[in-house]
Amino acid sequence: MKAEILALLRERKDYVSGRELSERFQVTRTAVWKSMNRLKEEGFSIETRQNRGYRLLAAGEVFGKNELESRLRTKWAGKNLKYYAELDSTNTQAKKEAEWGAAHGTLLVADRQTAGRGRRGRGWDSPADTNLYFSLVLKPAFPPAQASMLTLVMAHSVALAVAEESGLEARIKWPNDVVVKRRKCCGILTEMSAELDYIHYVVVGVGINVGKQEFPPPLREKATCLDLESGREISRSVLLAKVLLHFEEDYAVFCEKGDLSGLMESYNRLLVNRGAQVRVLDPKGDYDGTAGGITSTGQLTVETAEGKRVEVYAGEVSVRGIYGYT
Repeated sequence: MKAEILALLRERKDYVSGRELSERFQVTRTAVWKSMNRLKEEGFSIETRQNRGYRLLAAGEVFGKNELESRLRTKWAGKNLKYYAELDSTNTQAKKEAEWGAAHGTLLVADRQTAGRGRRGRGWDSPADTNLYFSLVLKPAFPPAQASMLTLVMAHSVALAVAEESGLEARIKWPNDVVVKRRKCCGILTEMSAELDYIHYVVVGVGINVGKQEFPPPLREKATCLDLESGREISRSVLLAKVLLHFEEDYAVFCEKGDLSGLMESYNRLLVNRGAQVRVLDPKGDYDGTAGGITSTGQLTVETAEGKRVEVYAGEVSVRGIYGYT
């Protein structure tokens, strides 16, 4: 009920009487009063005035379960939300939850990760009170061969949400990064449990650099954060709500088509590599070329210097700009 009260107070932007709240949520006035006190204890600035009721005052973000739930407007993504002040990794925990029977759309959010992970087992620095770390449990009906494309679906959703909330031009660096001003602000890690022809679950993990922070020397030239680039504080809870809204829409298109054909045009417009000279780092041998768009199944097309068109699969291959990260 506390999340619903928050959402109502935020929407009303004025006093709401205890009587209205008790009638709306079918609880006693005492229960309303107790809920308000708990919200105040969590850090929310709520003004109480006799004969007028309760009013939510503008204040800094109180990041937590109630704040997150009060922002969500999705149909299924995040309806089962688990929030942790600290966790080793949202993806690791999400896989455990999925094994234990977590429903499709279960969302895990952490304020801090002690063992955040990126692609190929790389670490992801995850300080508290700064960034957005979350994982979404999916239990799709499509075959395992399609699951890898969900990384691209989420990248598209994140890029749209970042642009919408921050006002920045967010682009996608194939296959799993979102960049602003040619620097990485988001990474995505997708993991799956499946049999030959059946998916048990897919976990899509996302880390977005939001608050101002110092990056270690190896990352300073290629990483950034939204607060720094936008010049203002971005709400992590609002951003997450917008990512999930876009993902629900994009996921529906993906499931209907069975591939990325319904998102391909929009994705390619956001692709920072498109038309750029890139170096493909392939275990079989590196080569240079000009990046095109993605195919309907998520491969990046690259035209080599010899004029050969190659479809690059993510897997063990990386793509870098000739003169830098993008």
